[in-house]
Amino acid sequence: MAPLRSGQGVLRRKPIEHIEETESGGALTRSLGLWQLTAIGVGGIIGAGIFSLAGAVASGTAGPAVLVSFLIAGVASAAAAFSYAEFAGLIPKAGSAYTYGYAVLGELAGWFIGWDLLLEYTAIVAVVAIGISGYFNFLVEEMGAELPAWMLGAPGTGDGHKVDLFAAVLCLFVAYLLTLGIKNAARFETVVVVLKVLVVLLVIGVGFFHIDTGNYNPFFPFGVGGAFTGAATVFFAVFGYDAMSTAAEESKDAQRHMPKAIIYSLAISMVLYVLACLVLTGMQNYKEVDPESGFSTAFKSVGLGGLADVIAVGAIIGILTVMFTFMLGVTRVWFSMSRDGLLPKWFAKTHRTRHVPIRVTWIVGFASAAIAAFLPIGEAAELTNIGILLAFVVVCVAVIVLRYQQPDLPRTFRCPGMPVVPLLGVAFSIWLITYLTWETWLRFAVWLVIGLLIYFGYSYRRSELAKAQTEDAGK
Repeated sequence: MAPLRSGQGVLRRKPIEHIEETESGGALTRSLGLWQLTAIGVGGIIGAGIFSLAGAVASGTAGPAVLVSFLIAGVASAAAAFSYAEFAGLIPKAGSAYTYGYAVLGELAGWFIGWDLLLEYTAIVAVVAIGISGYFNFLVEEMGAELPAWMLGAPGTGDGHKVDLFAAVLCLFVAYLLTLGIKNAARFETVVVVLKVLVVLLVIGVGFFHIDTGNYNPFFPFGVGGAFTGAATVFFAVFGYDAMSTAAEESKDAQRHMPKAIIYSLAISMVLYVLACLVLTGMQNYKEVDPESGFSTAFKSVGLGGLADVIAVGAIIGILTVMFTFMLGVTRVWFSMSRDGLLPKWFAKTHRTRHVPIRVTWIVGFASAAIAAFLPIGEAAELTNIGILLAFVVVCVAVIVLRYQQPDLPRTFRCPGMPVVPLLGVAFSIWLITYLTWETWLRFAVWLVIGLLIYFGYSYRRSELAKAQTEDAGK
């Protein structure tokens, strides 16, 4: 038998052929089928992109070329998605990018991306909750009711605002759903995703008959550069499969189903995004599109106010599934890091009958609730994109390294166009990173320094691989 580890120090790693065997500290239940996995992926991708970002980018950045923005972002995301799909077929284990980096590039690389994703995914849950809260407040006002100002937003977001109570409660509700067990939680997610897709199809189907092709002229009112700038913004809306891939260990047949679910979820989402953008910019001139509630105002402008309210409800339902996917992702990354000994084993404890990591789920639930309750959406959003983009870089590099190091491993899916496609994923990710502000980099640097202190102060000596090396040295 080959050794269960290779490399020394921060470069130690587990050979791919043995990584499934490491389940000390608890295992998850394999109960998800192909379409449940695909629903989780679609749930993570479709949400803010259609209901919020499309209108914002169309009105101030790209005009009708918001369609091109989504296509560019989709191509960039697909380059990374193919890399994720190859790994998902090779390593049917929780953790996604963290696990892939650990297996191929070594322990420090795995720690780096895992620690990074703990913050990024948690922040995404909070950002999405704040977005849903805005739609909820809009619906309450439409019904003629008025809520106390203190509960309507974080401090500094409006007169009398003290806390975004609805956003905080939503985070805790999603955490509760995830503690019920993956099978029950995934069943709820699948039903909600179906409802969301039906709302999007309703928007596309009805809106198609109210398109004025004159609104597409000029197609590039902000120039081609505007479409590229828009791509950097909407990229936030075209990943989600990465968080879904953290559920590999809960898939019935991960080696066959995970690659398919990744590709299917991105393909379905991109078709819906393109059609929705055509409808939005065709119904209204881009100058008149509301950046906060684009589709609702577009339907009101053609005399379909009732349908606008339905869309607002659909937005709440649709964005809720994004919270589910990313909270699932962060809890599975945390679980994997703890099971590998990089964080205390206490966090890896699973419920004796539901077989889900209850402890980390509630910790993430309360952490995201605190962020959503007290931080404005802009500040919370700044914590997100950099980590996802760096995860994409790590995965795309790792898939190239592994293909040439171990070309004969049995792969159920092979990333096409090797190494060009993964390198495109790296290039797109680095290009998008250049659009991030220095404040984002500063926050990321602080979080990284904290992570390095924890790694060298605790994880380096207590990881499962460190213990195995110590045992070998004593023989």
